[in-house]
Amino acid sequence: MKKFLATSIAAALLISTAAQAGGPVIVEEESEVVAEKAGSSMGILPIIIVGVALCAALCGNDDNNNNQPPGA
Repeated sequence: MKKFLATSIAAALLISTAAQAGGPVIVEEESEVVAEKAGSSMGILPIIIVGVALCAALCGNDDNNNNQPPGA
């Protein structure tokens, strides 16, 4: 009986200390790694702005009538 009691107490102590060792377990979520676009990539907006500016400069109003009536 003494061996059984000693074995039971030893097992209880071993289990209880192993269960409490290390404290609580915290599981952290891993963040998803997303590759960034290269800084030198050029979008469509600068191309449109340059096109509009060139059209405004080159396709300007060429009227030189100086408020004269038509056919004069």
